Amino acid sequence: MTGSLPPPLVVILGALLVPFLKGRVRSAYLLALPAVSFAFLLGFEKGVSWHGYAFGHELTLMRVDQLSLVFSYIFHIALFVGLLFALHVRDTTQHVAALIYGGSALGAVLAGDLIVFWLCWEAMAVSSTFLVLARRQPGANGAAMRSLMVQLVSGLLVLIGIALHVHHTGSIAFDSMTPESGSIFDLEWTGAGTLLIFLGLGIKCGWPLLHNWICDGYPAATATGTVFLSAFTTKTAVYALARGFPGTEELIWIGTGMAVFPIFFAVIENDVRRVLCYSMINQVGFMVVGVGIGTPLAISGTAAHAFCHILYKALLFMTAGAVIYRTGRTKCTDLGGLHRTMPWTTAFCVVGAASISAFPLFSGFIAKSLIMIAAAEAGQHVVWLLLLFAAAGVFHHAGIKIPFFVFFSHDSGLRPKEAPKNMLFAMGLGAAACIGLGAFPELLYRHLPYAIPEHAMPYTTSHVIQQFQLLVWSALAFCTLMLTGLYPPELRSVNLDSDVWYRRGAPAFVRFVGGPLMAGFGWLSHTVHVTVPRGLRYFAKNPAGAMKLAVDRFLLGWAGMFRSMGAIDRAQHRLVKDQRRYEDARPGAVWPIGTTVLYSVIAFLVFLLVYLIR
Repeated sequence: MTGSLPPPLVVILGALLVPFLKGRVRSAYLLALPAVSFAFLLGFEKGVSWHGYAFGHELTLMRVDQLSLVFSYIFHIALFVGLLFALHVRDTTQHVAALIYGGSALGAVLAGDLIVFWLCWEAMAVSSTFLVLARRQPGANGAAMRSLMVQLVSGLLVLIGIALHVHHTGSIAFDSMTPESGSIFDLEWTGAGTLLIFLGLGIKCGWPLLHNWICDGYPAATATGTVFLSAFTTKTAVYALARGFPGTEELIWIGTGMAVFPIFFAVIENDVRRVLCYSMINQVGFMVVGVGIGTPLAISGTAAHAFCHILYKALLFMTAGAVIYRTGRTKCTDLGGLHRTMPWTTAFCVVGAASISAFPLFSGFIAKSLIMIAAAEAGQHVVWLLLLFAAAGVFHHAGIKIPFFVFFSHDSGLRPKEAPKNMLFAMGLGAAACIGLGAFPELLYRHLPYAIPEHAMPYTTSHVIQQFQLLVWSALAFCTLMLTGLYPPELRSVNLDSDVWYRRGAPAFVRFVGGPLMAGFGWLSHTVHVTVPRGLRYFAKNPAGAMKLAVDRFLLGWAGMFRSMGAIDRAQHRLVKDQRRYEDARPGAVWPIGTTVLYSVIAFLVFLLVYLIR
């Protein structure tokens, strides 16, 4: 046991002091927190843990191994760069939410048991919502609530799954839950709890049809908040899958679907940050494939890709955020020609685009290939081809479309100032990291869970040539489509995604619940609690008289149907006379309900028979 304080607590507890600081002191404090937390992390040796007792279990607050370390390293870097990018913001809510969000993500990847992981998982959901609410616009408020709803559903599934898993296994340890058969549907081995945990993680990972909350919530956040959102939630879900479900066969095809389908949405999307969100889902798909393959090379490739992805995706979101901050525009159709007055932001965007497109000497090149090599070695040749197609698609929508339509293309007439200095410094650090890792991959490889074999090293002649061929042909395809007019034009439009079913269906469901359903339950409740007891007391006082009155009312209604005035007069006369007799009758002891019902039915049948015979 070391004397160091757990890094997640350093960040989360440190966030509580932010409201009491102002000006440069607050700025220095914000940047110092992740640095101090990182120093505390370095004070832990592998295998050293913090323990505590709660909920009847011994909790493991810290589990330090190579997999948790590599994610912890990049989360610290992302938190520092994000805070530097947001240093000009004077919104206390954003600063506190970002720190709690980043600290909770650190807590999740360092958690040694499922209970601590779930607590951090939920803290991430709540704190990230405030980064969207901080924009303080009606559209952002709705997106924040929808995002929170989906994330809480994810947390509920994970919680129920943990309860069932603990009941099934008796252990709260956060270790591999992959069935021996390799299929998550081997419920005899895993139990239903494991399947629920698997699904809950998939929601936040952005699996197909479960991804829409990302493209709905992230673009609605503040210009700086989106940088934090892009770094933590989906990558924490990837870490959880790598920790709990390595080698699960279903993840291979789930990840392949994630890598392929967002390309088509990103190509036709007009909003810059929504394009980047679809691109993020595409990139996370590569990581999910790596987890599904589950070999040492695949797991290391997943960790490397997550590390590099956080850097270049944050860089791209920062450049988009700088543009939004200076212009207030988010649509590609409203932008263009910004390279004239924002040259540094343009250069940094190009670096991010080259990194995500896996150009040699940029970070994406040293990471993405590891997963594709692992897929080929595992005999997943169809998956390899689909990932190759997905890699080409990334170059189209993120490598070319974003810098081309935002900074070049047509001249929008906008002449904004260059981004503030703190934004430029943050983007510069991100760009330097992308280039540094691309040029010196060993800086990252030495920290991966497993050693990278010699044949998988990126800078081999065949690999470099193959990647250049892919990029050249993709660029030619883009140019050809643009020149022939076949490339989907940038239009002011709203693209429908799979969230349309609950965004349109949910209001109708709420209206149904608040209207007919609640009215029906109200009528039923009034009938059971008021009408029926009152009627039984009425019958119990004088069953014979009550039944006689019931028959009188029935015959009055019958006469009214045939509009017979004589029959109506006679029925009304009998009703008045029998009502007087009922009221004047000496009240007896109240009968039990069963006796009352029995005699009531008998009396009703007898009187009905007598009147019909007469």
